[in-house]
Amino acid sequence: MAKLKIKGHEFDAVAARDSFHRRAVQYSNKIIETLRKIGLTEDDIDVPVEAAAMKKSPASATWYLEGYRLHYSYGAGERFVDNLYVVFKVIGLEVAALLNGEKSINDFIGEFSEDKDVKKQREEARDVLGIKHDVTDMEVIDKKYKELARQHHPDMEGGNTDTFKAINRAHKILRRELQ
Repeated sequence: MAKLKIKGHEFDAVAARDSFHRRAVQYSNKIIETLRKIGLTEDDIDVPVEAAAMKKSPASATWYLEGYRLHYSYGAGERFVDNLYVVFKVIGLEVAALLNGEKSINDFIGEFSEDKDVKKQREEARDVLGIKHDVTDMEVIDKKYKELARQHHPDMEGGNTDTFKAINRAHKILRRELQ
């Protein structure tokens, strides 16, 4: 079975073989159940479930904790339901680390804190790097980043500090999304 390594956690990848929508609803409910362990109510949590859970689509969860909007999404899997499983696993592992005292509440908030316009930022980051909006392969993104960073590095002839900073910022946004 394939292993996934995301946000410093390693776990088995699970691919749903049937009952896609039912499994997606189960993962959504498990995410809510997991976040309740840290004192949240269902009103604090939003886990959208795709009507066609077998199509290729990113999955996400958004919740509010101590005045912060926290969010996690994953879209590298082949199906929405598989992506929602990854969201469930990552949130579950991070909540467990918080409850076990391995992470502070500030670390937890820092892990998931994102602006409301994160989707737009990710699209713009892909534009800066000159890659398609559906690219989720970190090897492709890293390769393009390194190519552009060398080309625009301020120490290189024709380099530009502002462009170099924009490239670095774009890479950081995408790395946070995909790792």
